[in-house]
Amino acid sequence: MKQIVILDAKTLGEDLDLSSLNDFGEVSTYQTTSPNETLARIQTADIIITNKVVVTAQMMEESPNLKLICIAATGMNNVDLDAAKTMSIEVKNVAGYSTGSVVQHTFAMALYLVEKMSYYDMAVKSEAWTNSGLFTDVSKPFYEIAGKRWGIIGLGSIGKEVARVATAFGAKVCYHSTSGENYGQKYLHVALEEMMKECDIISIHCPLNDKTHNLINASNLGMLKKGAVLLNLGRGSIINEADLAQELDKKEIYAGLDVLTPEPIAKDNPLMYVKNQDRLLITPHIAWTSIEARKKLLEGIVENIKTFMEKYNV
Repeated sequence: MKQIVILDAKTLGEDLDLSSLNDFGEVSTYQTTSPNETLARIQTADIIITNKVVVTAQMMEESPNLKLICIAATGMNNVDLDAAKTMSIEVKNVAGYSTGSVVQHTFAMALYLVEKMSYYDMAVKSEAWTNSGLFTDVSKPFYEIAGKRWGIIGLGSIGKEVARVATAFGAKVCYHSTSGENYGQKYLHVALEEMMKECDIISIHCPLNDKTHNLINASNLGMLKKGAVLLNLGRGSIINEADLAQELDKKEIYAGLDVLTPEPIAKDNPLMYVKNQDRLLITPHIAWTSIEARKKLLEGIVENIKTFMEKYNV
């Protein structure tokens, strides 16, 4: 019977039923796995499932039965792919499962910041509204997305869907290609500098690589106009977090971050000490985690294992 090991089941959520994996073999489930525990847990496994647990070349070399690594994500940077190829170990990810979830979270963050939800929520709960004697409160003006410029950094499958929804809101959408290759789209392509200067909302959906690392930093954050909203749903290191923290206290701009470096956020991260916390929204890397998205992810993992077994008749 095949030995299947799940290394970080907790990241998939306790509400997700993993019993479908039992059809393929004997499943050992670990909620979390530290680096010094990984090898011992995979050493006799035929198939391993990992979301973020790192699997190195040495670990694969010392796991003679290992034939398939299923990554419970789209990104594959936690597995040494070259070593896996050399050792004829297949590595399969799942793509596209979280697009709807990430797009929805993008707009949740945007609307929260644009409409000053943090301020108005506290205005009610602190009884400031009660004591005002007014039926309304317009002390923190907000704008409509309709007619505003929405810039998208990274027009992949998620970026395109954000563009579609932003257009439905009435926004004027433009995009910036970080690869320098993704031109000819239906939306206007602009240079990064123009986007930073002119857009009211900017959302990041590109991958992290040499071209995007530290892409947003002190040299261009100052270009953002008053009231602009910057959203990062790509990877943490795309924005220099120390530079952003400084800029948030310099002028009225807003930032929504679902990704940081490292994760979870470090206690000494400068963003934790921003004076104007009402300008900053941080969520713990949850954009991908809707119930529907996680179910699709599991279905993708199951399909990858099924395809592998049929291919090799095991």
